[in-house]
Amino acid sequence: MSILIDESTTFIVQGITGREAVNLTRECLDYGSTIIGGVTPGRRGREVHGVPVFDSVAQLVEATGQVPDGSVVTVPPAFTRDAVFEAIEAGVRLVVIVTERIPRFDVAQMVELAALRGARIIGPNCLGLMRPGVAKMGGIGGPARDAAKAYGAGAVGVMSRSGGMTTEISSTLTAAGLGVSTAISIGGDAIIGSTYAELMPLFEADEQTQAIVIYSEPGGRMEAELARWVTENNSRLPIVAFMAGRFMDEMPGMSFGHAGTIVEGKADTAAEKIARLEAAGIAVAQEIAEIPDLVRERLGAGAGSGSGRQVVA
Repeated sequence: MSILIDESTTFIVQGITGREAVNLTRECLDYGSTIIGGVTPGRRGREVHGVPVFDSVAQLVEATGQVPDGSVVTVPPAFTRDAVFEAIEAGVRLVVIVTERIPRFDVAQMVELAALRGARIIGPNCLGLMRPGVAKMGGIGGPARDAAKAYGAGAVGVMSRSGGMTTEISSTLTAAGLGVSTAISIGGDAIIGSTYAELMPLFEADEQTQAIVIYSEPGGRMEAELARWVTENNSRLPIVAFMAGRFMDEMPGMSFGHAGTIVEGKADTAAEKIARLEAAGIAVAQEIAEIPDLVRERLGAGAGSGSGRQVVA
């Protein structure tokens, strides 16, 4: 099993004729994903690696006779909102937004529409998601050969604000023999479509997933939301976290890499986030290399106590 994506998932690529999208399309096809079409206004009739191109999502749906399960959106920031609206209104229920530097107001509108229509957004500013050995949506893992090496099938779900660290953590878990059930690059912007806590119920319902690893950064309230969710729902899944950017606690107002790493108050600092996570029973690794052992320890504790979560007093 997995979450959000499996061997039957079909999707499209919006902005498919762009340079990044052309490469992304090739990588996904090589990995075994099913892409039924692409969209770039004014480019109908062309093909990208054998994938037919249409002027709009509605035109694609009419021509193919099917509504795709998902869409990978790679259009420029000024046009992302329109592209996402178009996909959701056509009935697409999973939208992966690769584009970064989208205005916050636009992202808020996209997230609100998705909620109204029963759709889910991953991103923006993300690399997508993958079920190892089955399919991937987005640039996650890079070329199929590299993705196959880094992402081995297993029992650990991965959620990361960093696309690159999604692969780093998955590779570490794979090398340790634990493997990955589903890996999701959730996005590094201040506003995203699906947070850790919002994705947790999906992992909870997935029989293959026996533990979770998250990669986090200073800034934002997602870790507090996750800690609260885990506590209130008595999660069966042991969770291990890695907190980057601890140095930022000594540099108020600084951000690095992602738009979402701006620290606006004490609650946003790495130290405060670590304290919240540990109070909720979430182990926090000092180094990436520690993650596999911590996962094994938590799995062992869960087997002995009947609960996957070990609460820290």
